[in-house]
Amino acid sequence: MSLTQTNMNEGTRIYYDEELDYLTIFVGAPKPNYGEDIADGITIFKDQQTDQIIGIGVQEFRERTNSLKEI
Repeated sequence: MSLTQTNMNEGTRIYYDEELDYLTIFVGAPKPNYGEDIADGITIFKDQQTDQIIGIGVQEFRERTNSLKEI
């Protein structure tokens, strides 16, 4: 498994799993959360206590970003 973690600042964490081509971005301090699929391959993560969105997950990230160049 090839996992890359980047901390943009104290409150933003970015994880990319190259093998699975899966990107996750979280904002704020780590909290218990749950995922909710909002579109094919797109998951939002919500704080279990407040239901506020605290992150997003994108499957096939590399493929999706390559297709943006065509627009």
